[in-house]
Amino acid sequence: MTSATGIQKANRRTGILTALGAVAMIGVAYASVPLYRLFCQVTGFGGTTQVAAAAPAADRLAAVAGRTIKVRFDGNVAPGLNWRFRPKVNDVTIPIGEKRLAFYTASNTGGMPITGRAVFNVSPEEAGRYFIKIDCFCFTEQTLKAGETVDMPVSYYIDPAIVDDPIARKIDEITLSYTFYVVDKPSPGALSAATIRNSQDSKG
Repeated sequence: MTSATGIQKANRRTGILTALGAVAMIGVAYASVPLYRLFCQVTGFGGTTQVAAAAPAADRLAAVAGRTIKVRFDGNVAPGLNWRFRPKVNDVTIPIGEKRLAFYTASNTGGMPITGRAVFNVSPEEAGRYFIKIDCFCFTEQTLKAGETVDMPVSYYIDPAIVDDPIARKIDEITLSYTFYVVDKPSPGALSAATIRNSQDSKG
């Protein structure tokens, strides 16, 4: 009887520890979502877009002349950020390799200045390495005054190398998705979206 009771107590302890471990793992996973997304941005994992200094050279553009792809835009706001955020245009069809400029609109619906930062990815995942950004509001923190509404630009192109990928070349539609998170402690270098747009306009 004593042995059976001991086994039952051991089983109960094991069950409790297992349950607590599962709860802890869920908590850690939830808290790490922004960190996971930032990791994806740096590594390209999980369909994350890449960054370049300029559009592709003329010879690369000539190689894909006439090839197009549809780009869809998606905007989201995480809990705790009193913003409205959405694309100005839901989708466009663009030539592969051609530099394009898209805009999102963000509004601060709160009563005080708020700083946010966007994380991003694309779907399907195989397209991530071929969706190239040149400039983007998502590269820096963005501060909006109370009641302010601004347009936020992103300059991008689809890498012509996508047509050489046996899997990715079958893709005919790419979705670019952003989620803005509140920044509790803004960095001294936080920019307004208007500043980012002026920089884009000066580059043509």
